[in-house]
Amino acid sequence: MPINAILALEDGRCFEGTAFGATGTTTGEICFNTSMTGYQEVITDPSYRGQIVSMTYPQIGNYGINHEDAESKGPHIRAFVIGELCEVPSNWRATQPLSAYLAEHHILGIEGIDTRALTKHLRSRGAMRACVTMELDADAAIAAAKASPSMEGMDYVKEVSTPKSYLWSDESREWILPNASTAQPGPYQELPPVRHRIVAYDFGLKFNILRRLRQAGFEVEVVNSCTTAAEVLAKKPDGLFLSNGPGDPAALGYIHEEIRAMIGKLPIFGICLGNQILAHAFGGNTFKLKFGHRGGNQPVKDLRSGRISITSQNHGFAVDPDSLPPEIEVTHINLNDGTVEGMRHKTHPVFSVQYHPEAAPGPNDASYFFKEFADLISKTKEI
Repeated sequence: MPINAILALEDGRCFEGTAFGATGTTTGEICFNTSMTGYQEVITDPSYRGQIVSMTYPQIGNYGINHEDAESKGPHIRAFVIGELCEVPSNWRATQPLSAYLAEHHILGIEGIDTRALTKHLRSRGAMRACVTMELDADAAIAAAKASPSMEGMDYVKEVSTPKSYLWSDESREWILPNASTAQPGPYQELPPVRHRIVAYDFGLKFNILRRLRQAGFEVEVVNSCTTAAEVLAKKPDGLFLSNGPGDPAALGYIHEEIRAMIGKLPIFGICLGNQILAHAFGGNTFKLKFGHRGGNQPVKDLRSGRISITSQNHGFAVDPDSLPPEIEVTHINLNDGTVEGMRHKTHPVFSVQYHPEAAPGPNDASYFFKEFADLISKTKEI
């Protein structure tokens, strides 16, 4: 028997649908993702902590869920909003359907929503708080949305960061589909030898970033977000990586201070939240975007080469270019709205991008940044 569900926005607009996954009531900031595939990677991306995610692609669940494609140890979204649920997946890799996976992890789902209307509403009105419920009436759901905390000022990093340091040793070989034109004899491309040892801050780190780093020749030690600069430097790493993550970058002053202390002492590469943290460490500021960039089709221009890349993104905040000091160069911009998508220090080996070069989900246009980081470390060692 279908269970009725309500999606209520803080501005009073409501959408009615049918429940799947777990049932109950939850609140969070609602956002939309425009990717056509990769819903499992979205659900398990720690950067979505505290958010209700709506997928713009009309049918979700077609290829089910499998253990290999998870980007963390479990889901981080508050609720999942879709147009139509595919209850019988068709994929030889699938181990369970989407609804069963969400129910197992106590994540609420609502289907039958006009996600096109919802997306247009959020694009015009901006990001807002929301409530998904199978228990409350519309008025109570709207009140619950209004009473929920804002994303601004929230530190979700402490909730998702690893509790203790570890050396990444999971399977990192790139899986390839064997066919007549495949050069490799098996389903995996062998890993290169280790070139550099780095420390990676886990602000909400995705597994595929770690895989890509290993594929680029890095040995990676992952550390908690509260690790001090002194503790990192005592490990004598060849470089430092700053990961993606959730929440408001301006609320992470305790992290800004530690990263600031390491600028100029070793090469640094940041992705997404790591880019925003670097901006604050440089002395700059960030601001909240109207509705964020989330999907695998964001066009980015490299201002140095003129090259255009189609990129995977997931962020609701951006760097204020006018707040950056003169020693910081903006290297990449978003062609949809002109916001900062990358920057570098003019004298120190430090650079970052706002998008996701690990492409999980998304295109592979920007995967070269991992090699660029390795080459930067090699060049620094030679000096």
